[in-house]
Amino acid sequence: MRRLLKNLFSRVVIFGLAILVQLIILILIIWHFSNYFAVFYGVFALISLVAVLIIVNSRGNPAYKIAWIIPIMLFPIFGGLFYLMFGGNKTSRKSKRKMELISQKTTEALGQNQDVLDQLDKENQGAANQARYIYDYSYYPVYTGTTSHYLSSGEMKFECLLEELKKAERYIFLEYFIIEQGTMWSAILDILVEKAQQGVDVRVIYDDVGCLLKLPYGYDRYLESLGIKCRVFNPFRPVLSVRLNNRDHRKIAVIDGHTAITGGINLADEYINEVARFGHWKDTSILIQGEAVWNLVVMFLALWDWLCGIKEDYEEFKPLPEYAELFTSDGYVQPFADSPLDDESVSQSVFLNMIGGAKRYVYINTPYLILDNEMTTALCLAAKRGVDVRIVTPRIGDRWFVHAVTRSNYEVLIEAGVRIYEYTPGFMHAKTFVVDDQFAVVGTINLDYRSLYLHFECGVWLYKTQSVMEIKEDYLQTLAVSQLITLEECHNVKWYKKLARSLLRLFAPLM
Repeated sequence: MRRLLKNLFSRVVIFGLAILVQLIILILIIWHFSNYFAVFYGVFALISLVAVLIIVNSRGNPAYKIAWIIPIMLFPIFGGLFYLMFGGNKTSRKSKRKMELISQKTTEALGQNQDVLDQLDKENQGAANQARYIYDYSYYPVYTGTTSHYLSSGEMKFECLLEELKKAERYIFLEYFIIEQGTMWSAILDILVEKAQQGVDVRVIYDDVGCLLKLPYGYDRYLESLGIKCRVFNPFRPVLSVRLNNRDHRKIAVIDGHTAITGGINLADEYINEVARFGHWKDTSILIQGEAVWNLVVMFLALWDWLCGIKEDYEEFKPLPEYAELFTSDGYVQPFADSPLDDESVSQSVFLNMIGGAKRYVYINTPYLILDNEMTTALCLAAKRGVDVRIVTPRIGDRWFVHAVTRSNYEVLIEAGVRIYEYTPGFMHAKTFVVDDQFAVVGTINLDYRSLYLHFECGVWLYKTQSVMEIKEDYLQTLAVSQLITLEECHNVKWYKKLARSLLRLFAPLM
């Protein structure tokens, strides 16, 4: 009973009910006027027409447009108004101005070493073009002077993170979509408190929706009481707003400007298989040390400044000169960010470039396979021209409707020659690309609309590093415990499941 009462009066239930009440009131008002005054029906029908024209002429993804046009056409009284109020990716002028200032500050702090780019151009013009694109549109340059090591499980990342946190002397920056109290976070928090007491600058950013059911309300104040600076990204409010869509999905740990870890692994016990939610949890991260870490330092500070409204001198966080000698050059490393507040889908473009340039193989891990037409076409064309394209998805999904949409994409890909596997031990949460023994990306980016268009994300593009081969080797080991999906299996799906998946695909961009 006590637990039931606690859940009933939790923040998510109270705020959810508040939003539902607002939604019902809005519908009732519109419905009331449309019943009594024909003119109001005409006005709302006109609003829906305007909304459709805006959608059709916008620069958004076609699938995202269709997902909005269908409900507008089905419900012309409500659909158009809802889109104008909550659709798209609106940002206030104040937020845009703040973000422009942060972007300007980011570009000032990050400059591309032209010698590195020229050297890359001589080795591989295609690789240089990719690096140049990332720098031009996300402002994050490519580096040598960096080592990288692939962490093929949550357990490896946990052990590595604890080891590196203990070495911190100046600052620790943590930015995570999910933090949950448990074995993993308790061990990390003990070190953070100890370091804060030693005078280390410890800062934490966590996403409010990501942690809504994971952390108690006001947990940021608790961390502050322990000497840890903390900010909550986009706090969940009981108000209907499109801003609820924009989440901080990054997972970043930075220590002293010379060491960083990013990838799919959040700070919660299922990621290290201390608890089993969906069978064995397969996830990965990348450890980088050296010059390229500066990109992630600036990435964190830019968001911190945006949340706090402060102006810091980024140069104060530069790694100390003596660390430069500790890390040798291991290929080319380029951490990059992707923001929903601009019109450039950097992650999507990076993936499309990698698929389009592949000559031998493309190996992909992803928890969700919710593809738009561009990605589907790129994967199919690569397979049709003889590239070995393989994708591993989960056998056990974390959300049934998202997993259904993932499976609905199998047939068209398999028909084109793409080989799709499901990770039989449980849930595949890794987000990795590896191509031709030369290129790889490890990051936080899922192959779904939310990651590619609505969330703050990050990744690390790699060229000719030792970690590229580590990623490939782990992928081949993963295939050994994954089941190949056949075209016959796709054809034998019950008709009602096919119908349900088809309907869910229509609204996939809104999931």
